[in-house]
Amino acid sequence: MTRKSLLCLAVLLAPMAWAADPLPAFHGDPNQSSVSGLSSGAFMAVQYQVAYSASVVGAGVVAGGPYYCAKGALAGAGPCMNTGQPPAAAQLLKSAKQFAAKGEIDPLDKLARRRVYLFSGSNDNTVKTQVVDVAAEFFRQAGMPAGQIAYERRLPAGHAQITPAFGNDCSVTASPYINHCEWQGKGYDQAGVLLQHIYGPLQAKAQALTGHIVRFDQKPYAASGSSLADEGFVYVPRACAEGETCKVHIALHGCQQYAGKVGDDFYAHTGYNNWADSNHILVLYPQTTTSLKNPQGCWDWFGYTGPAYAWKKGLQMQAIKQMADHLVSAR
Repeated sequence: MTRKSLLCLAVLLAPMAWAADPLPAFHGDPNQSSVSGLSSGAFMAVQYQVAYSASVVGAGVVAGGPYYCAKGALAGAGPCMNTGQPPAAAQLLKSAKQFAAKGEIDPLDKLARRRVYLFSGSNDNTVKTQVVDVAAEFFRQAGMPAGQIAYERRLPAGHAQITPAFGNDCSVTASPYINHCEWQGKGYDQAGVLLQHIYGPLQAKAQALTGHIVRFDQKPYAASGSSLADEGFVYVPRACAEGETCKVHIALHGCQQYAGKVGDDFYAHTGYNNWADSNHILVLYPQTTTSLKNPQGCWDWFGYTGPAYAWKKGLQMQAIKQMADHLVSAR
C-alpha cells in the first residue's frame, strides 16, 4: 500500500477511533434517581426535581434558586442571581401548580416524600444567599417537611462546588468553580453530605476507585437547539458493571464548567465518584456546550431552548431523563 493510501485510510479511521460509545445500560430502578448541580446546574436540578418528582427522590442545590425563578426570560435571570429581589416563593409555586394541573410536570404532592440539600457560600456574590433562601422556602411551601430540607450557608465559600481538598481556596470565585473548604476542623465533603442527605446513611467512600469513567455519545439525546455537547460522561462502579442493582445520581456542572472548558475537573474531582464507588451509584455527568443563545455553556433555567424549558418536555429535561432512565434499563 502506498504512503498516500495509508494516509487516506488513517483519515477515514480516525473518527471511528475517537468516536464515543453509546450510553451503556445497567441494572437498577429508574424511580430511585437523584440530581444535583452547581449554579445553572443547581437551577436545573431544582427544575428536574420538581418536574419529575414522581421518580426523582432528592436533589442537591449548590448556589441555585427556586423553580421557574426567571419565568422564561433572560431579563428575569438577574434578580435570580445577584441583582434585585428574586420572585416570592408563593408566586413561583402558583406557576408550578398551574403547570402540574396541565400535566406539564408531575403532581406537586410527590415533593412531600422527597429530600433536598441546599448550599450557599457566604462569599458567593454570583448567586446570593437570598436567592437560595427562596429555593428553600419554595420547597417548604410545596409541602416538603422541614426535616427533609438541609440548608448549609455557614461556610465562607465563593461561587463553587465544594470538596475537601481539590480546587481553589474556599473564598475564591474562579474557574473551574471548584473550591476546597475546611469546616469544623476537616475538609467539607459536599458530595458526601448531599448524597447522604438524599439517600440516608451510606458506606464510607472508597479511597481508591474500582470503577471507571465512560465517555458516551450524547448526540442521540440532543435535539436541535438543545445546546448539548456531543459527548457526556458516566462513572460506573465495578459493582454496577458486574451486574449489581444500582441507583443513578445526575451531577450537573455550572456555566463555563462543561468538559470542553475545564476538562475532567468536574466529572473526576468533585468527590461524587468515591461515594458512588462504594454505594452502587452510577453518576451521570451530562454536558452542555456553547451556542449562539448560550455563550457560556449554561444549563437552561431561563428559556433559551424554548418556553417548555422547565417542563418535562423541555429539550434538556427530556434528554437528561432519557439518559438517566437508559442507564438502569438493562434486563
